[in-house]
Amino acid sequence: MSEPRTPHVCPGPVRRREFLKFGALNLGALASGLSTNLAGLLAAEAASPRADRDFSVILLWAAGGPSHLDTFDLKPDAPSEYRGPFRPIATNVPGIEISEQLPNLAARADRFALVRSLFHNRNEHSGGTGRMLSGYASVAANPFQSEFPEIGSVVAKHLEPQASDLPLFVANGSFYGGGPAYLGPAYVPFISSGDPNSPTFSVGNLSLTPQGARQLQTRNDLLKEFDTLRREIDRSRTMEALDQFNRRALDMLTSSRTRDAFDLSREDPRLRDRYGRTTGGQGLLLARRLVEAGVRFVQLSAHFPITKETGVLGPTNWDDHSVNSHIFKAYEQRMPALDMAVSALIDDLAVRGLDQNVLFIFCGEFGRTPKIAYQDKSKRPGRDHWCRAMSAFLSGGGLKMGQVIGSTNSRGEDPVDRPLNSNCLLATIYRRFGIDTTKAYHDHSGRPIPILTDGQPIAELF
Repeated sequence: MSEPRTPHVCPGPVRRREFLKFGALNLGALASGLSTNLAGLLAAEAASPRADRDFSVILLWAAGGPSHLDTFDLKPDAPSEYRGPFRPIATNVPGIEISEQLPNLAARADRFALVRSLFHNRNEHSGGTGRMLSGYASVAANPFQSEFPEIGSVVAKHLEPQASDLPLFVANGSFYGGGPAYLGPAYVPFISSGDPNSPTFSVGNLSLTPQGARQLQTRNDLLKEFDTLRREIDRSRTMEALDQFNRRALDMLTSSRTRDAFDLSREDPRLRDRYGRTTGGQGLLLARRLVEAGVRFVQLSAHFPITKETGVLGPTNWDDHSVNSHIFKAYEQRMPALDMAVSALIDDLAVRGLDQNVLFIFCGEFGRTPKIAYQDKSKRPGRDHWCRAMSAFLSGGGLKMGQVIGSTNSRGEDPVDRPLNSNCLLATIYRRFGIDTTKAYHDHSGRPIPILTDGQPIAELF
């Protein structure tokens, strides 16, 4: 198979500000009162069967695609045009090596697993994201939103809430190429779009004062008065059910428990320092607070700082073409912050006894080209899209850690040992949630479509 061709300029994944235009449920948008979409979300959740396991996922998503050759699958003996400048270092598990930019993680290899042999068949950003998160290749070449439900939406469809005042699925933005598809807007993530590293961080209506909460309650009472006649003549009991979910929506917006889960000021400043005072570091600490409170799927963009000298990319974008950035300078800045934050999360989950029930995953929509490219007029190095091989980092979740699964060839081009369709990663997560992937949902045309058509759970992890 020949190396995929990449256009001269790649716009990369949609930036953070644009994510909020995707139609996801934004907490800030609820400030004007109760949302019928929120009520629909709650109603749809309650109609779903409860999974057998008390299990949660934190997905840290490197939008744009992280380079496997510069993080977890280095090739020090490859020719110079492939290997890059970083050297592998030993970890605390004999035989496992990772990038020298990740020394804290190297000391914790007994508590993570690497899957080095994932692959799929979509080499563009939104198509790759949809393929990774839904298990299906979209019909459109680069759809704005996925044509098939992403895993967080499927989880939200299946699981009842752990508590009446908490959402199931929370994100800091929608993924370009993700979305609930034909499951409908009830299964978009509950969006927290602020910067958790900001001293003034708050999440929309969750920062309501007592007076604001009373005003919201008054508004709700007034709406009930206007709806009385219509509800009385409704013989299908639909409005009675909607009352229940409006009440829960109100509970969520005014709940001290929900508000407390998003309140990072409750954390010891020394712990916050261990995560790193970056958007990504504080985002992971917030994710830990959310899963500890009962949220079941948290997805975050891997937002770590880089300076303008590295290129034109922003800190949420890992699309390191030569035309976008100097990939190795960008990694020299991103990786220490990633190393610090993820190591702190691994330790924190273990200390709190959450490591058996919370699975942390770091990956993106694909890997990067093994051969370094120099398309930019500055001749800075970059790597292009590469769906033929990629790595995923996993920690916790009651799975078997301290191992590497699969391998790629000497240049990192293709899996040679234990090739794994990316659906195998999805199947692994669904198994831990207790979700039967043969279950089908009907698309907009009424056609039944199973959650997955292929991919088996990764046996080595169980």
